[in-house]
Amino acid sequence: MKNQKFSTYIYWGITAFLVVASCILLVFTMIHMDKVKRWAGFLTGILMPVIYGAVLAYLLTPIYNRVSKKTEETLSKVMKEKKWSAMAGRASGTVVSLAVLFAVVSGLLSILIPQLIISVRGIISSLPNNLNNLERWLLDILDSNPAMAAQVTEWLNSTSLELQDWVNQNVVPNLANLNENFFSNVGDIITRVSSGVMGVMNVLKNVLIGVVVMVYMLNIKDSFCSHGKKIMYGLLPVPLANRVIREVRFIHQVFGGFIIGKLLDSLIIGILCFICLSLMKMPYVMLVSVIVGVTNVIPFFGPFIGAIPSAFFILLVNPIQCLYFIIFVFLLQQFDGNILGPKILGDSTGISSFGVLFSILLFGGLFGFVGMIIGVPTFAVLYNLGKDGVEYFLRKKGLSGNTKDYEQLDYIEDGQKTYVRKQED
Repeated sequence: MKNQKFSTYIYWGITAFLVVASCILLVFTMIHMDKVKRWAGFLTGILMPVIYGAVLAYLLTPIYNRVSKKTEETLSKVMKEKKWSAMAGRASGTVVSLAVLFAVVSGLLSILIPQLIISVRGIISSLPNNLNNLERWLLDILDSNPAMAAQVTEWLNSTSLELQDWVNQNVVPNLANLNENFFSNVGDIITRVSSGVMGVMNVLKNVLIGVVVMVYMLNIKDSFCSHGKKIMYGLLPVPLANRVIREVRFIHQVFGGFIIGKLLDSLIIGILCFICLSLMKMPYVMLVSVIVGVTNVIPFFGPFIGAIPSAFFILLVNPIQCLYFIIFVFLLQQFDGNILGPKILGDSTGISSFGVLFSILLFGGLFGFVGMIIGVPTFAVLYNLGKDGVEYFLRKKGLSGNTKDYEQLDYIEDGQKTYVRKQED
């Protein structure tokens, strides 16, 4: 009995210490947020190959599992030792995963890069003429309002000068200055080229190491899971360890279903956008389709974010087509949000539309583009954990965990746990 009381005191002491330490850590993080972000960015830069590899392994796990399992089942009928069939299954899963990754990346690059280069060159070469056409079109519309026409002309002139200066300084090399001041600019040129080359080499290095990490993670993921379960059951009580493992499975279900489904959804939207814009004879079809497809990964706001630069490019060529494009994007977003998205994603997150909006704004503000992508599943996991915690405490008090029981509730009689509802006026 004394030992049981002593163990209880130790348990509550450790719990209190962890709570106090967590509060101190939270306060320290909030006070020194700049330092924490700087160190987090430094650590992220170091671990970037591991992050790349983990993301690729997570996305390719369904393919790896299916191929390795099918190969192992087939070879186990021929081979006597299961060890060799298991090794062959892992090898075939790794080879097929690498082949799929290489095929997807090389196929997308071979299709997109030439078309994007052509589109960007077309935008640069036709920019002055398109701006002049846009100015004439606006002046024709505002012919009856000279004051507004003068303001629009002034705005367009300043905007066109800024755009052309930006293009000349950042996109198109200034060949005249290069020829005239070659020796004076050669140091700056070498510096820029070397920094650009080093940046590209660093990205390529991270990607190549990430592919190696991906291969390792695909083949030892089962061992990772086993060690994780072993640690949980060793450190935590069995009921709590079971709860943690269930929550981890739920996190995997939410993130896996959402991210893979959203990538498939965005691919279909990009293809549909390309087909429809080609039929509508819009300019810069490939560039606009890529922008709309990539930004569609962001829930709710994605198509509209991609529509802003795309509409500007089309506006420079033909303002009427720009209006048609805006209408088309609105219809495409409605189709994706009400038909295609629910068919692919289903109810993978379990949160309301307001929760989706709130999570995108919150995590997008904290972590940028990546936060907008992972914000919805992250918020869904946090919401589920909070909901389970509230329902646990309600059950301990003998109260209902059903939300509908609290609709129009006035108060609960403490003795009999009777739910008294508001009387309608």
